[in-house]
Amino acid sequence: MKIVEQIKQPIAYEMDLFEQKFQLSMSSKVALLNRITHYIVNRKGKQMRPMFVFLVSKMVSNGEVSERTYRGASVIELIHTATLVHDDVVDDSNRRRGFFSVNALWKNKIAVLIGDYLLSKGLLLSIDNNDFDLLKIISIAVREMSEGELLQIEKARKLDITEAVYYEIIRQKTATLIAACCSLGAASVKPESQHVESMRKFGELIGMAFQIKDDLFDYGDTQIGKPTGIDIKEQKMTLPLIYVLNQASKKDKNWLINSIKNHNKDTKRVKEVIAFVKNNGGLDYAIKKMKAFREEALQILQTYPESDYKNSLELMVNYVIDRKK
Repeated sequence: MKIVEQIKQPIAYEMDLFEQKFQLSMSSKVALLNRITHYIVNRKGKQMRPMFVFLVSKMVSNGEVSERTYRGASVIELIHTATLVHDDVVDDSNRRRGFFSVNALWKNKIAVLIGDYLLSKGLLLSIDNNDFDLLKIISIAVREMSEGELLQIEKARKLDITEAVYYEIIRQKTATLIAACCSLGAASVKPESQHVESMRKFGELIGMAFQIKDDLFDYGDTQIGKPTGIDIKEQKMTLPLIYVLNQASKKDKNWLINSIKNHNKDTKRVKEVIAFVKNNGGLDYAIKKMKAFREEALQILQTYPESDYKNSLELMVNYVIDRKK
């Protein structure tokens, strides 16, 4: 059995019902909107975010979920989908998960409006049902994701990222949404309990490990969704590179910064930078940090009694680090 299917097993019923509710939450009276949202829904990914919501809610409440849990999962997925549609416009990207992106098929103007529509659908789903605590969790995540993206753009111009700033960028950009899924799962069944904060922290730690793993793919030899060296070409400062920059001699540091600033489109030079990072311990350091985040996340899980949901969350934590794409 595939690992994702194994993780999903204890919540298979909830995920099936969620699919139906999620499609309903997207519906509109405008035919064009329905056509585009139908296209988006049929090209969904692994749906890790709703899985986090349901697994956490069932773990903290001995197998219970509520209508709030379904709404929370739908809101997270609506907001996440909105950010992906907007990201593709910002990045001028024509592909998403191997298919044409919304902006490639319907142009940027429609893609931006679709993103706005999904965002408002998510907010209204919470407001109409008085889920104001869940809405607050989501809204904080959206704010942080925007701040993280802008902080990264600001730092890419100067290439003056410290390790602490890097962690802040990935916490906001990536970890905050997974943290929102987990705290939302807890809040949907146990509002205002200590579980909401402990699960938020758990999700944040997984998100940090997830992003470092993503950064490591840039140094891999296999084609994994994105070509090797793309982060360097886009002047993104990732942990392996930051570590090596901080350890390098002045001469090597100048060569690295010059390579990233002025020669980032030169394939040969990018390969030289990748080799330098590998040979100077950049990957080993990043792997060590990624594993430390995983261990911290697993320690939080140990405070909960044994259950199928807890086992699935442990599998999920390990999958984040062991995945091949």
